[in-house]
Amino acid sequence: MTLAFDEFGRPFIIIKEQEKKARLSGLDAQKANIAGVKAVARILRTSLGPKGMDKMLQSPDGDVVISNKMMIEETKRSIHDALCVARNLIRNNSIVYGGGSAEISCSISVEAAADRYPGVEQYAIRSFAEALDSIPLALAENSGLPPIDTLTAVKSQQIKENNPYCGIDCNDVGTTNMQEQNVFETLIGKQQQILLATQVVKMILKIDDVITPSNY
Repeated sequence: MTLAFDEFGRPFIIIKEQEKKARLSGLDAQKANIAGVKAVARILRTSLGPKGMDKMLQSPDGDVVISNKMMIEETKRSIHDALCVARNLIRNNSIVYGGGSAEISCSISVEAAADRYPGVEQYAIRSFAEALDSIPLALAENSGLPPIDTLTAVKSQQIKENNPYCGIDCNDVGTTNMQEQNVFETLIGKQQQILLATQVVKMILKIDDVITPSNY
């Protein structure tokens, strides 16, 4: 990014085109957005130029890649989520390890508890355990892993090693131990997720009739 002046002495900024052929996305695009913000923040206003124009120095960061509005909004949302996590940790510093390890551990415990209930209640409890498995299944699928095989392997590892920290290795680090990967979530956040999901299901079960698209 370079400051230049036209033939009438009016300032304008030249932004070089992105050299990469592929458009940045994901974490790379977010880093580029942050670099752009830092570059703008470090542009120095030194003195007033002729005819009241501002004279500015070139940013030491060099070229800046500007993204679209959608990526900027996504960056703002990510920062907001990070601030919410920090707020939750201040309120309650208890944590659970991520990667679906908490859901898998809860699912195993709920399945074991289902054996103690006869009759129809047992099926309801097992269905709740299956619902908990949906989180690690989604993590595995979104990471390009075979969801059912991956979940089965991690579940077996938790039971065999008696290690509730085993989760989905989304980043292909080489270990399923989320404690070693330092992947964790706030306990209060996890509790609220499960409580909210349970309340939604209870509301749906209270509905006496269901309207299907075929009825229209």
